[in-house]
Amino acid sequence: MKAMILAAGYGERLWPLTADRTKPALPVLGKPLVGYVAEYLSKFGIKDVVVNLHHQPESVQRSLGDGSRFGVALQYIYEPAILGTSGALDNARNLLQGDTFVVVNGKIVTDIDLRAALETHRRTKALATLVLQRNVARARFSIVETEGGFVKRFGGMPSSNDVDGPSNDKLKFVGHNAPLMFTGIQVLESRIFDYIPRGVFSHSTVEVYPEAIAKGELIAAHVAEGRWYELSTLPRYLDISLALLRAEDRDTYMGRNPLIDAAAEVHDSILWDDVIVERGASVRRAVLGDAVRIPAGDRIKDSIVVRADLVAGVTPPARASKGETKGENFVVSLSR
Repeated sequence: MKAMILAAGYGERLWPLTADRTKPALPVLGKPLVGYVAEYLSKFGIKDVVVNLHHQPESVQRSLGDGSRFGVALQYIYEPAILGTSGALDNARNLLQGDTFVVVNGKIVTDIDLRAALETHRRTKALATLVLQRNVARARFSIVETEGGFVKRFGGMPSSNDVDGPSNDKLKFVGHNAPLMFTGIQVLESRIFDYIPRGVFSHSTVEVYPEAIAKGELIAAHVAEGRWYELSTLPRYLDISLALLRAEDRDTYMGRNPLIDAAAEVHDSILWDDVIVERGASVRRAVLGDAVRIPAGDRIKDSIVVRADLVAGVTPPARASKGETKGENFVVSLSR
């Protein structure tokens, strides 16, 4: 069985961490985000994997290589223009069609049982099977409406005003009443290509699945348990990285060659490579990008910090959080 990892996104909401790489290439505790997805597929015996590329493609290729480090064999396919979640499949149809295949979003960390989803797919004989979870945190993910074990339509966002964050860490609502959301994991039959327009931008949940459902096709809903994190915003990146650390009884991650003065304090933070924290500085709930230096006595809290020269003269993406230059650093505050 083949699989495709969707890795062509811009990562605008993760800027400035994505200033020099694309979202799937972001390191999460030292491993590229897309590497977690490759390992996930390998765990279930899926070794033949296609990865689509568009924005800063070399950053993904540099992170994954030939895939052997993550237990898979990779084929890359480039999109000259971004094609969307189903347009990406059309672009790769020559590599995928002919058999059942799996598609996984390249921005998740999960241990959901893919084998169980494959069993649901075979049992229902569906055109596609979407892996869903209860959105107990009412995070901003589109509602998926189901009936009798099948997807009927895709709705709007949950109405709660709760702070968005790792869905598995927030249990403010009774689980069985929580709306269903799509995890970005799906099992597809090759017939799906009958519904995907050729050579144009298209989204699976906006164009392709609604049309297929309207024509009587079965889209199975597999409601799964398990850990599932989606890293597409700066707060989620920090919160989820810290959640993964807590699972290992740690509170801070340090990349290669850290230089932390003995009189500095660093807690609940993610430090990329070659970070320097000088005497008397304090870093709490922060992400420090590559080669960031925190000067003596500085206080960094609830912030994302990258080198100012990395973003100098760059117009931030439309959906980027606002930040400011402070000395050698560019700082985005996460405080609400």
